[in-house]
Amino acid sequence: MERVYNFSAGPSMIDLSVLQKAQAELCCYGDKGMSVLEMSHRTPMFMDIYSEAIALFRELMGVPEGYEVLFLHGGATLQFSGVPLNLMTNAKKADYIDSGNFAHLAIEEAKKYGEVNVVASSRADNYIYVPDVDAIRFTPDADYVYITTNNTIYGTRYNRLPDTGCVPLVADASSNILSEPMDVSRFGVIFAGTQKNIGPAGLCVLIVRSDLLGRENPLCPKIIQWGEQAKNDSMINTPNTFAIYMIKLVCEWMKARGGVPAFYEYNQQKAKILYDYLDESKLFHNPVQKEYRSLMNVTFVTGDEDKDTAFVKCCTKNGLLNIKGHRNVGGMRASIYNAMPMEGVEKLVRVMADFEKNNA
Repeated sequence: MERVYNFSAGPSMIDLSVLQKAQAELCCYGDKGMSVLEMSHRTPMFMDIYSEAIALFRELMGVPEGYEVLFLHGGATLQFSGVPLNLMTNAKKADYIDSGNFAHLAIEEAKKYGEVNVVASSRADNYIYVPDVDAIRFTPDADYVYITTNNTIYGTRYNRLPDTGCVPLVADASSNILSEPMDVSRFGVIFAGTQKNIGPAGLCVLIVRSDLLGRENPLCPKIIQWGEQAKNDSMINTPNTFAIYMIKLVCEWMKARGGVPAFYEYNQQKAKILYDYLDESKLFHNPVQKEYRSLMNVTFVTGDEDKDTAFVKCCTKNGLLNIKGHRNVGGMRASIYNAMPMEGVEKLVRVMADFEKNNA
């Protein structure tokens, strides 16, 4: 069967060459005589894989000294609790910017552990923009400031970071990590679910400044204590070994193709093709304010639910899958992560143009 173009928000596409390499090594990894799926996480053969994955990820992200990289259970969602349990322990309060659904969910979770100050929000305007960070007054003694750098459901992203002074900046970067350069030194913590740009579902990658370790709430479960995980190579219990191996393969693929700067340039080109068409279209419309448009998740609507449904069916017929928008917003969404090739975006635009010609 011919492979389709998968525009899912996650789990998302993985480059075919990466899948083929995993397939070739599935039954026997190198000269080890067994699959990665069978390896004990504490054996030297797996620790080599783990160390390579960590080193490659650090290189791609430009993680400086003084930061730990952890591979954790529970995806990004577990860190909605993990962040306050590890950091909201001094003033017991934190500032949050509500710029999308996942930021809002993180806010609701953090309220269980301390005082949450929602210092800015675009919720009342259906999240069609990111609040102006220059206009925000942050709490000087907050334990941290929390943002979501790219909003998967609504198709927005931060175009600049807030200046939080000496207060650590925490970012959920699940849907744009490794897609554009990030100055890690600007952050206290960056975390991301792996199922969009890093690898398959099942893990969260977390980057944390070393001086922020060891301040967790006494009630914080050991499995999400960042300090303990750092001491134990993210292996307090058995990790998702195959997902770590897949992260290594994805990072090798990215490095061989020029790393994050090359992908950023490519991602801008892909997004421009799609947004340029939307801006000229008389049928399809992107609701996001232009300066905040995401490079990873492009949302659009026709304004007619029946036409939206018909277009999604048209896409499926043409091998363009998972175009339907999130239930919170309806319409359509094309997630064009790193592994989505230019050809997929170009085919989507052709299908959109044909549909518009017949349905305008």
